[in-house]
Amino acid sequence: MNSDQQIPSDLQERLHEVASAHPEILTTLFQMTQDNQANAGLDPQTYHLVRLAALASAYAPPASWLVNLSRSTAEQVSSEQLIGMFVAIAPLIGTARIVSAAGNILRAFGLAYSLDETFNESSASPM
Repeated sequence: MNSDQQIPSDLQERLHEVASAHPEILTTLFQMTQDNQANAGLDPQTYHLVRLAALASAYAPPASWLVNLSRSTAEQVSSEQLIGMFVAIAPLIGTARIVSAAGNILRAFGLAYSLDETFNESSASPM
């Protein structure tokens, strides 16, 4: 695609939904995670720590952290385990990725708050 071509508006809209963690997209990703976890052969905490480590190594955006942290906390992965995972992988992926991951986790919490506010406003408005 050269710079003269435009991204079709329907594609732009769908990509925006993915990037902004649209609830329908989050539900689909959540289901994919459940299906994959059943096949991994790991206990739930280990499974989620491995996924979080992969996110850190891939410079994952806040929406990805939001999806995975919600599942990880449901499986009772503690903040101490998350920090321990960061310490364990830092020599392999570098401190820049650890700092980036921490920032994106904070942004994920902001995204969750924003989504919650949007949901509460839309459910409270009269039809």
